[in-house]
Amino acid sequence: MTQRIDAVTAAVIQGALDNIAIEMGHKLMRMSYSSIIRESEDFGAALTDETGRQLCECTFSTPLQSGPIPGYIRNIIEVTKARGDELREGDVIMHNDPYGGASHGPDVAFAIPVFAHGKLVGFSATTAHHLDIGAQTPGSCGIVEAVDTYSEGLQFKAIKVYDAGRRNDAVWYMLNANIRAPHLVVGDMEAQIKAARIGAERYKILIEKYGEETFRAACEDLMDYSEKLMRDAIAELPDGEYSATTYIDGYMDDFDPGRRALPICATVKIEGDKMIVDLTGTAKQVDDRPINMPFVGTTDCAVWLTVRSILLDAVDYGAIPQNAGLTRAIEIVAPKGCLANPTFPAPVIARFCPGNQLADTVMKALAQIVPEKVSAGIGNLRIVALSGLEQSNHWVHMEIMEGAYGGRFGKDGMDAVDTLYANTRNNPIEDIESHIPVRCDRYELHDNRCVPGKWRGGVGAVREFTFLSDAGFSIEGEGHGFKPWGFDGGAEGMTASMTLVYPDGSSADLPSKVPYFKVHAGERLVCEGPCGGGYGDARERAPEAVLADVLDGLLTPEMAYVDYGVVIRNGAVDAAATAEARAA
Repeated sequence: MTQRIDAVTAAVIQGALDNIAIEMGHKLMRMSYSSIIRESEDFGAALTDETGRQLCECTFSTPLQSGPIPGYIRNIIEVTKARGDELREGDVIMHNDPYGGASHGPDVAFAIPVFAHGKLVGFSATTAHHLDIGAQTPGSCGIVEAVDTYSEGLQFKAIKVYDAGRRNDAVWYMLNANIRAPHLVVGDMEAQIKAARIGAERYKILIEKYGEETFRAACEDLMDYSEKLMRDAIAELPDGEYSATTYIDGYMDDFDPGRRALPICATVKIEGDKMIVDLTGTAKQVDDRPINMPFVGTTDCAVWLTVRSILLDAVDYGAIPQNAGLTRAIEIVAPKGCLANPTFPAPVIARFCPGNQLADTVMKALAQIVPEKVSAGIGNLRIVALSGLEQSNHWVHMEIMEGAYGGRFGKDGMDAVDTLYANTRNNPIEDIESHIPVRCDRYELHDNRCVPGKWRGGVGAVREFTFLSDAGFSIEGEGHGFKPWGFDGGAEGMTASMTLVYPDGSSADLPSKVPYFKVHAGERLVCEGPCGGGYGDARERAPEAVLADVLDGLLTPEMAYVDYGVVIRNGAVDAAATAEARAA
């Protein structure tokens, strides 16, 4: 590929672009009202060119938020053009069409066209997950019984909330009237607009500083550079086809077999410096349940994130320009009408956990050719929406229940963290208890649930909430029915569970998906997270590492002997007895 600009200037412009996106992210976090953005960082920020090609993204935002932004922009351009609606300086466009680039309806984007010398040169955009979008039940997660996209909440398809700088008050009146907890949701939206405006301003200054010609040359060079890195990494892999299958729970308590135990299939085909990820074999879409994954915004991001993080690990490659060039070498095939490429108006609002399982399946396929760069199977996540009324005013809260990574080559799996494309932060107990009438009684790692392997699986968390007033909750999750896969002799991981405990001590086990359910003050929700799969033969684990797990309370001495052949007496490894046990 020809060099269009000197490398130093291109690198300086890349650094400036990255700093703009990072500033947008920091400003959005600081200005937001809800904990899902402020604490959990479930947002995105990015800049694109005038066609929607990504130039940069906020590095600490969620991949499932920043990754879809190019799809949002492309659809905004398409829709406004079809309407004959001209993009003008001062426009702010709201968009959340799940079949138009958005991952699902609650992830609302605010995009600002950027002009230089009267010419459209790009877009500055932010996305964020909102606590409520006016769906049939409170909250924007845990909606697991929507029959189509219309029942999932308000849809905004390239709506100008500011038109050439003039505020469209009618849209804001509608938002305030149709969204529960508008003081949080609308406040977050206004923060998004401000952060996007900051990005647009910095973007324009950057172009004016270097000139449009130099700026565009740098962007083309940087995209070519990212593409070359990806193609070179793919070219190092042996040609061939590598397949894997995992399963999602779906609706385990449903009488219809088409809604439960659904396969996700991935075949990775390597052809020189090109990769094809073929999802043929994945279950058909579920027409009237919202676990389908939009191809643009969820499926593509799950694949790209997995391939990029495995083949171009930042530990080995350092900072790599995150732009459209990274995806040029990867083709994704998904039959129309399957879970990974549904047909409108199939519902999609609960696509989060199936998409994470898709990423895990792609990683399982890649494990056959790059075993030292993957983890064993991940423990998937659950999302709980909590809500209630105080003097006729809604309170709404969204809590992401962490999963856990499987063991990795040379390292144990990470404990109690969001996995793969779901890298939001854990929400502090103090923030929960200071904003909603819920008490967090337990938040700790599992005792005695450590998955064996040369490098053990990550340990899941236990969380227990007590409702301090009458309220409601709904649950969207996976990982109750199928264990995370073990790798290279490592054990399979452990499934998750959720239990509702009543004041009299009786309890009810809950499936991984629960539609809106009313609870009373004093009732408790106990959430036990999954544990990731083990990596490698457990009898090869260093005895000192097994002892450390025992001393940390993750294993008992009996488990150390049974699972690892390690004999621990009086808080120390008995080396001779361990050698004898392992030899036997």
